[in-house]
Amino acid sequence: MIKIFFALNFYVVLKQLTNVTNMPCLKKFFAVTAAVLISGSVIAQTVKVKKETARVKGENLEGYEVALEGSYESIQESFSKLLKTIGKVKTADDGIIVNEPSVNGLAYKQPLLAITKEKGTTGGAAWIGIKASDWPKEDAEKINKELEKILKDYGIKFYRDKIQVQVDESTRASLAVDKQKQKLTNENKSLNTKLEDNKREKIQLEKSLETNKLENETLLKKLEKNKHDQDSVTLAGDQIKKVVEMHKERQRKVN
Repeated sequence: MIKIFFALNFYVVLKQLTNVTNMPCLKKFFAVTAAVLISGSVIAQTVKVKKETARVKGENLEGYEVALEGSYESIQESFSKLLKTIGKVKTADDGIIVNEPSVNGLAYKQPLLAITKEKGTTGGAAWIGIKASDWPKEDAEKINKELEKILKDYGIKFYRDKIQVQVDESTRASLAVDKQKQKLTNENKSLNTKLEDNKREKIQLEKSLETNKLENETLLKKLEKNKHDQDSVTLAGDQIKKVVEMHKERQRKVN
């Protein structure tokens, strides 16, 4: 329940991040991490190697097996790489032969035998051993001890490499988040600067508007006075014209 609760909370946080950033690397990181959390892979894994009989080349042989969580293809690929570091690998449907193996600095004439197995849908196993009847007893005892250690080291490396992929993915996601965070911080500074400029412009416009209002009132008063003055002048002009006509009339009446 705790794992599921933590995973769900993690889902909410990552969902918010991907909505804000729309970055593919975060979406991939979210998918991988959610799967890890739900599966419980955050708990330290212990590699266990056990003695196991396997059917190889038509025979039941004793050897060592390690069960692993991961895709069968990844187990096949990583185990094949390991075997190639030990000797000359020849792969067939019924098993893998490692000719001329060299283990811990010692070369052997007899081959090692190996196979991989599918286990369910989320895991598999790697097996390695020898056909004891083909080996000198002393060499067989010595190589068996080495094979158990080789398989143990292989299992540890398999999980560490698998986790490293998740570490790399997480690191890329972290860098992407830091980059996006810096971008948003810069955007925030820019927006605040624009807001302050807008405030100053608003104050200036308000002052200009007040000045404009006063000028408007002054102009209205001047227009009103001008109209009054025009009316006064017109009236005075009419009176003067009457006086002029009166004088002219008096002038005509002089004998």
